[in-house]
Amino acid sequence: MDTMTIIAVASIVTAGITTGFGTMGPAQSEGKAVATALTSLAQQPDASPTITRTLFVGLAMIESTAIYCFVVSMILIFANPFWNHVIAQTGGK
Repeated sequence: MDTMTIIAVASIVTAGITTGFGTMGPAQSEGKAVATALTSLAQQPDASPTITRTLFVGLAMIESTAIYCFVVSMILIFANPFWNHVIAQTGGK
């Protein structure tokens, strides 16, 4: 295998692993956060605005982790900084 093929395979595999693991954790965390918030709402309905506001802020922060993993995987696939380095080293062959 030549260097370009190795970099392509490594980039695609790493992007897949990043997306896979990067979405499993936030998905489980969001489910647990919503379940806990619903339990809290059932126990204290008067605190509904505070619990809901805090839930949405927490969900946004949790979701940002998945978005960052997605961005890293898209960079690895479409804007890989290693491509330019290898092309410069090989002289564009």
